[in-house]
Amino acid sequence: MTGVLRRGRASLAFSFFVQGVAFALLVTRIPAIQDRYGVSDALLPAFLAAVPILAGAGSVATERLVKRIPPSRLLRWSQPVVLLALLGVGAGERLVGLAVALAAFGLAVGVLDASMNMLGVSLQRSYGRSIMLSFHAAYSLGGIVGASLAWAGAHWELALWVSYLPVVAVLLPAVLVGSRWYADDDRGAVAAAAEQAGEGQALVFRLLLPLCLVMTVAYIGDSTVSNWSAKYLQDVLGSSEQTATVPYNVYMVTTLLGRAIGDFGVRRFGAVAVVRGGAVVAAGGFAVVAVAPGAWVGMLGFTLLGLGLCVLVPQTFAAAGRLFPGASDAAVARLNVFNYVGFLIGSPLVGALGDVWSYRGAMLVPMVLVLVTLVYARSFAPQPDRYGGGHERPRTADVGRGSNGL
Repeated sequence: MTGVLRRGRASLAFSFFVQGVAFALLVTRIPAIQDRYGVSDALLPAFLAAVPILAGAGSVATERLVKRIPPSRLLRWSQPVVLLALLGVGAGERLVGLAVALAAFGLAVGVLDASMNMLGVSLQRSYGRSIMLSFHAAYSLGGIVGASLAWAGAHWELALWVSYLPVVAVLLPAVLVGSRWYADDDRGAVAAAAEQAGEGQALVFRLLLPLCLVMTVAYIGDSTVSNWSAKYLQDVLGSSEQTATVPYNVYMVTTLLGRAIGDFGVRRFGAVAVVRGGAVVAAGGFAVVAVAPGAWVGMLGFTLLGLGLCVLVPQTFAAAGRLFPGASDAAVARLNVFNYVGFLIGSPLVGALGDVWSYRGAMLVPMVLVLVTLVYARSFAPQPDRYGGGHERPRTADVGRGSNGL
């Protein structure tokens, strides 16, 4: 394995980590942001929905941009924009300033998420073994760090810009330096090899649709935990306000642990088995949450959810790369849009069902949706070798040019 690929992997993992920090710092301080700008409860959902909608637009734009601009360059400049937009959210004073900062954050996040996963898919192909989960583990670790920093800022009653400024001041130069070692895929070589095998490189959405559905379902489950775990524990299971903050932290920790060891499971048992197992465990977690007699059993359910859901998203991106080896950038960008679709659907769906039915019953809906993954699990199988052998073709000799020309 070349030093270029090793440095590319380390720098990309750091980018995933930084994005986890930034996103957690934003979403965990929403009440403070609302108070700072005087955003009404009626207006807040519009602001929150605008971020994933604009992120989806950014991901769609990335699909077109990568035809001319390498993903490494898009990542190199979108990540600083995300960090500066985060600082803008904390430093502004007027509502229009918040709107501009959140718009910049959303668009840049769409480009960032898509380009990061493009590079992750191409690096996994270059390594010739599963490494995608390790990148998302770095994101989970960043989320834990960001949430902890947000807790500290809230505990010490720091102004938002005081909480955000040191983080941005440290991470911004670090990602700019680290971006020197991003490793781009040799996309021309992949396309040429696939064409020699008699295959066109057009992205057929019909073939990608099962993975889009799995991505949507995974984020419906994830947004259910992030938006409703605390309320569910406190209002339905009768926990204290302090205890109600625990499930999301437990969920993040188990997500990190599951992703940290998930690549070994994929190498040992295969992606199909890991995805099936994750879906079953996640469905079991929702079932436990729905029938839990008390707070501690409910927390067990959220723990299972973290262990189950954590494998679905990284393996979905990896499967898209295998399905379209010569058009993986476009496949990842299009698939990434359904990240935001699931996020937009999940929280309102559970809230509406909870209001008209019951929150216990509402938890059964994402349980059933997660089980749909079992129907499409075969989509995660390694594709027949398109290059004349029996396995995916590792391309360590020609792949992995550093984005700075290495």
